[in-house]
Amino acid sequence: MMNQPLVYIIVLTWNGKSDTLECLESLQKIDHQNFKILVVDNASIDGTADSVRMCFPSIELIVNKENLRFAGGNNVGIHYALQHGAEYIVLLNNDTTVDIGFLKNLIGAVATDEHIGMAGPKIYYFNDPQRLWFAGGRIVWWKGAVFHIGIREIDHGQYDTQVETDYITGCCLLVRRSVIQSVGMLDERYYIYGEDADWCVRASRAGFKLVYVPSSKIWHKLSVSSGGHLSWFKNWNKLKSNVRLMARYAKPYQWLTISFAMALNIVASFVKIILKHK
Repeated sequence: MMNQPLVYIIVLTWNGKSDTLECLESLQKIDHQNFKILVVDNASIDGTADSVRMCFPSIELIVNKENLRFAGGNNVGIHYALQHGAEYIVLLNNDTTVDIGFLKNLIGAVATDEHIGMAGPKIYYFNDPQRLWFAGGRIVWWKGAVFHIGIREIDHGQYDTQVETDYITGCCLLVRRSVIQSVGMLDERYYIYGEDADWCVRASRAGFKLVYVPSSKIWHKLSVSSGGHLSWFKNWNKLKSNVRLMARYAKPYQWLTISFAMALNIVASFVKIILKHK
């Protein structure tokens, strides 16, 4: 065990007690040896922190005095993990459950190449366990779009090859210590959404590879904290974050098409939300 590099799994929580406990229970079964779990609670008021202490007394816990949102809360955990010797850090949503080999397979993939700085698993919908939510990610600059490969497809093995990818979702993202030392932590100027894509772009432009690892598998309860994938809150904040991301990294000439593509996307999202609420 001591020959394996230390991995810290950071589970960020905010008023998701039952989901958090289910996530932590699944983490008890994984077959990697040298890892620690750190729960970072963003000032929950539903008793999450007390339940974690009672049900999982060996798990490390930080309770923030206020809701620092995704980037701020995870940065607290990242700072703690680095101080305690982590060579790898995994950000993991609290509304997930994991396969027994999810961590071993992520670490195994990254360990083959020191230039791999980030890795992400194959992610399924929790309520439809063979339907894909994430099988790698793409950033299409001329469209101003960040999207998941394979989303909503039934898994027939069509994405079973490990490949480099543009983007890894913060739902489950493994990052090497040297990446953080090179590019810094998550950017807290993003209110919600976009922080993970920004981090991936910075890592990629610093020369690190990002890989999708299909042998690593988890299941995700989609958008539990933001009201679902067709909520006003989620779509409005995703749009704002996407504009920030594009303004920071897109080339000036790409805005000739980004503006048009974003406008079409806004209209399409608006129609979907209206139809949903009807």
